[in-house]
Amino acid sequence: MLGQMQSQALLISTLIVHAERHHGSGEIVSRRVEGDIHRTTWAGIARRSRQVANALDGLHLAFGDRVATLAWNGYRHLELYFGVSGTGRVLHTLNPRLHPDQLAWIINHADDRALCFDMTFLPLVQAVAGRCPGVKHWIALCEADKLPADSGIPGLVGYEAWVSAQGDSYTWPELDENSASSMCYTSGTTGNPKAALYSHRSTILHAFGGALPDSLNLSSRDSVLPVVPMFHVNAWGIPYSAAATGCKLVFPGPAMDGKSIYELLEAEKVTMAAGVPTVWQMLLGHMQANGLKFSTVKRTVIGGSACPPAMIKAFNDDYGVDVLHAWGMTEMSPLGTVCTLKNAQLALPPEEQTKVRLKQGRAVFGVDMKIVNEAGEELPWDGKAYGDLLVRGPWIIASYFKGEGGDPLRYDAAGKGWFPTGDVATIDADGFMQITDRSKDVIKSGGEWISSIDVENIAMAHPGVAMAACIGMPHPKWDERPIVVVMKKPGATLTREELLAFYDGKIAKWQVPDDVVFVDAIPLGATGKMQKMTLREQLKGYKLPGL
Repeated sequence: MLGQMQSQALLISTLIVHAERHHGSGEIVSRRVEGDIHRTTWAGIARRSRQVANALDGLHLAFGDRVATLAWNGYRHLELYFGVSGTGRVLHTLNPRLHPDQLAWIINHADDRALCFDMTFLPLVQAVAGRCPGVKHWIALCEADKLPADSGIPGLVGYEAWVSAQGDSYTWPELDENSASSMCYTSGTTGNPKAALYSHRSTILHAFGGALPDSLNLSSRDSVLPVVPMFHVNAWGIPYSAAATGCKLVFPGPAMDGKSIYELLEAEKVTMAAGVPTVWQMLLGHMQANGLKFSTVKRTVIGGSACPPAMIKAFNDDYGVDVLHAWGMTEMSPLGTVCTLKNAQLALPPEEQTKVRLKQGRAVFGVDMKIVNEAGEELPWDGKAYGDLLVRGPWIIASYFKGEGGDPLRYDAAGKGWFPTGDVATIDADGFMQITDRSKDVIKSGGEWISSIDVENIAMAHPGVAMAACIGMPHPKWDERPIVVVMKKPGATLTREELLAFYDGKIAKWQVPDDVVFVDAIPLGATGKMQKMTLREQLKGYKLPGL
């Protein structure tokens, strides 16, 4: 027997309709690329999203066509979040920190048909435009009078003129909730990046999960500043959860330094902020140097990489801010766990609470997880056994875009598919998960993945290099930084400076290794693979330059 309830598709357009109808006066504040502070409301975002929808229809883009963005966190980007997906097209957020070669490859692989970009990224767009023939429409997120006289980009139009020419009446189409809504590429894999293709259904369910009290705990009483970029897994889903709850959003734009972030936090009475540890290090450094305090901030979500114990202590003890340690992946939309204390743990001594807070936390409802041994057998949740971390749930991918890499899932005896995260973890009796190692050899620096293979391949292209291995070394600010360990060819006179200079123009600057370590031999296993665990042991006492 079936239930007798109304059936309504879970669509992203319903979020903005709800936000306008029930939270229309809620503020959206943005520091713009132009330098000023822009103010609008959820009603204003809804109106302009409908204009974006009309403008996209005017471009005759087909259902499912990809519309890419190269943009900071701001109101225009937010309008595209709803205007693109709401019409049945797919929002593709591009990471501007990538090298132009990587960016061009991703744009072409995604078959992007339009690209909207902040003027900050004009040089980047100019570098890739000629290599992306599939992009038919280039749109600069600015006023018409801010367009350069000769950009070199054919048919470039200004966003404001493009949008304002449209009517603000639009009927959102009734889509299949399993239709694709947005996509993000992950570099947390070997070889070329792969794309996670999210659906309307998965995004809405993720928005519900993210807003829960034991997750990000969002409400209409909150003023939220997402420092995490909107191009980084859709700002961890915060824009969608914000529309569902009607909270105030405060966008930092391109100004990501400690002073600018602090000024916004105070001026806009922010209660919750979210970002990677490197951003908070800059913020805390600014506050400590100037003797500043928070007046309204109550909690901060820290993810992207492990949060240092000293940071949790500083936020909690010095500033009275509750740190929510979170973990997830692009393939998970990205939210997987959040470290919020249970009632019984509130009575623990502060040092015991800190030990719990250092863990990545408990699974959000909608995410199931387990740890398994090499034979695929599930291990106990005792806080001691560690194994490969597997996850499953309605906002976790079943396959990558275009089937890249084949079927990524691992199947249990019941035939259920689990996504292997590539992390090794423990889970305690209370369900708190802690990452203990990574089974992949990618390096996480400032919340962004660096492929060790990419770094190694460039080094191996140098005529003086016989073999190269890239590994991550601990860094107090960036979590990890790459170094390249090199065995020179016989007779080669290669220096550290020469090899580092060899990376120029071949990879993004922040992905260039911090150091070169020359060795007589790189340890190999029985199958000829480099033994990086052994290599790390050999370099146990090594410290990065300047530390």
